[in-house]
Amino acid sequence: MPQAAAAIEGGHIFVLGIDVGTGGARAIVIDGSGRVLSSATEEHQPFASPQIGWAEQHPEDWWRAFCIAVRKAIANSNLSAEDIACVGFSGQMHGAVMLDEQGSVVRPALIWCDVRTEKQCRDLTAKIGRERLIQLTCNPALANFTLTKLLWVRENEPENWKRVRAVMLPKDYVRFRLTGERATDMTDASGTLLLDVAHRRWSQEILQAAEIDERLLPFLHESPSVCGKVSSKGAAETGLRAGTPVVAGAGDQAAGATGMGIVAAGTVSATIGTSGVVFAATDRPSLDARGRVHTFCHAIPGRWHVMGVTQAAGLSLRWFRDTLATNSSGVRESYDQLTAEAAKVPAGSDGLLWTPYLMGERTPHLDSNARGALVGLTASHTRAHAVRAILEGVAFSLRDTFTLFREMNVPVTSIRLGGGGARSPLWRQIQADVYGHTVEIVEAEEGAAYGAAILAGVGAGLWPSVDAACHTTVRVASRVNPQPAAVATLNTSYSAYRRVYPATREIFTPH
Repeated sequence: MPQAAAAIEGGHIFVLGIDVGTGGARAIVIDGSGRVLSSATEEHQPFASPQIGWAEQHPEDWWRAFCIAVRKAIANSNLSAEDIACVGFSGQMHGAVMLDEQGSVVRPALIWCDVRTEKQCRDLTAKIGRERLIQLTCNPALANFTLTKLLWVRENEPENWKRVRAVMLPKDYVRFRLTGERATDMTDASGTLLLDVAHRRWSQEILQAAEIDERLLPFLHESPSVCGKVSSKGAAETGLRAGTPVVAGAGDQAAGATGMGIVAAGTVSATIGTSGVVFAATDRPSLDARGRVHTFCHAIPGRWHVMGVTQAAGLSLRWFRDTLATNSSGVRESYDQLTAEAAKVPAGSDGLLWTPYLMGERTPHLDSNARGALVGLTASHTRAHAVRAILEGVAFSLRDTFTLFREMNVPVTSIRLGGGGARSPLWRQIQADVYGHTVEIVEAEEGAAYGAAILAGVGAGLWPSVDAACHTTVRVASRVNPQPAAVATLNTSYSAYRRVYPATREIFTPH
């Protein structure tokens, strides 16, 4: 890697991190201390939903946005392409990109939130057996996962399937366009249902049962490993220097956790965006036999992570604001206004409870028919009570994952907050009180692109390991301690919250 070595010897090294998200492509440039020099985002075209439960995007549009974001980020950093020592990738997981013999896209990609594949999930589970499937891949068959999407295309679009010569995940398609190499990493591959997660290799038993030819799959790499170089064609379209090393990178959750320093056993993140994720690093593939949490490979070789997901975390508050919180002029209230009102309500929301199941629920219920509920309303409750109940209910839902971690003997020594929930002082305090644990906020909460840049730095030799990189770059900006009186109140509320789903499940289960 002569270019990277020269940059290090010169005393300065800069790396580029990319996140190929659902809404857009984000590029950031960081230096050897982890400082962000510049960033740029280019939006993707909104995903199409031709039918209920379908979600498709055009991979070519990801490439378009990526090229624009990269050029902007480099220009904004006042660096030249020659200064970029390595490129790292992150991206939305679970998508199914299918290419033909010429490397052209066969059909729009089925992305992570596409859930048309319930039949394929049932068929695959019946063929392999639920317990065996979890043993092989550490996860049950879910409609989000890539394999079930491939099976749907094979069954429903046989003419398209006949043309398929390669399958990829979203970020890996963009890297293919940049380098010409077909590659993926262990973390993103974990979300395909094709990986033997415990042994970090494609599962021959799953491939055989699903009748998928391994030659369709990309080569597997560990996240910080160099898996290609920018091609002359990729350089011409992006402005990057031909020959710049590119690392395998990681799926968005593992990359985001890396960017927050969640790399060693005991460190956990609780991130509230549209969905909510509790993510714990582990030194072994910890398994929940019922598949209520995901067990995936981590971005650090020889480590894994477990992850619980709340489908509608920040979405709960957005739904309330957009639907029920408009002022007399018909203008939506700001989140700051709503949380300022909620801050005046005591912990426990005077008995009001919210279950955030607006999109069904993944952890711990694995129930697409679960529904949201505002329970315990009285004439004395106000809008502020409803907002606080929503903030508490989302935190209760995330606490469900911590409860599972205890069952699985997953250690929790530190909790770091990310996403929109980390930017709200009230939501920070509520999380500390609901979890009964001090929570930390990191200095540079730049999301998955930051983790991708850290992995690029390791690949370039700037740091000897991901652990060393995170020790250098990730700094805790503040801590929030739980309040004993609020913890006691919210423990009681959490017990009541846990009884709501069993009490309402039959109402919403189809008969």
